[in-house]
Amino acid sequence: MPTPDPAAWPAQVVQEDTLGAQLPAAFQFTVSIGSGTGSGDSSFQEVSGLELSMEVDELREGGENRFMHQLPTGVKQKRLTLKRGVAPMSSALVSWCRSTLEGGLSVSIKLAPVTVKLLDAKANPLRTWSLTNAYPVRWEIDSFQSTKNEVALETIELAYQFVQRSD
Repeated sequence: MPTPDPAAWPAQVVQEDTLGAQLPAAFQFTVSIGSGTGSGDSSFQEVSGLELSMEVDELREGGENRFMHQLPTGVKQKRLTLKRGVAPMSSALVSWCRSTLEGGLSVSIKLAPVTVKLLDAKANPLRTWSLTNAYPVRWEIDSFQSTKNEVALETIELAYQFVQRSD
């Protein structure tokens, strides 16, 4: 039996939409923090929070009871959430979180660009989300339980100014 090409196996997971276009699988991605290219803090179990929504003010018109006007007021984005195994103190991301969150605002907050890339089977970028002026706003270590045999995880939430998607 021939050995399958390791670069081709994720392609079996890719599905097609109703128009025949291939939809990418969501398990192969990279995260880059800062402008440097050699970050050792790019391995994450999960990335979530790439969401934009339009905020609206609801306005009731006098005498009109069938509907309410919904007037746009601005765009709001969720926080980017990164999950991974608990990293050592030498991690650049841990240092950034510590200086921002443990500094008590006595130290100026360092802003950094963040890039999330969804990759294809050959690790080529399919979609890219570029977040501007990100900084940590929450750092959580999952609970420890003597009955679990799982990796200790940390969750880091980043606020950012805006996000731009490119294909």
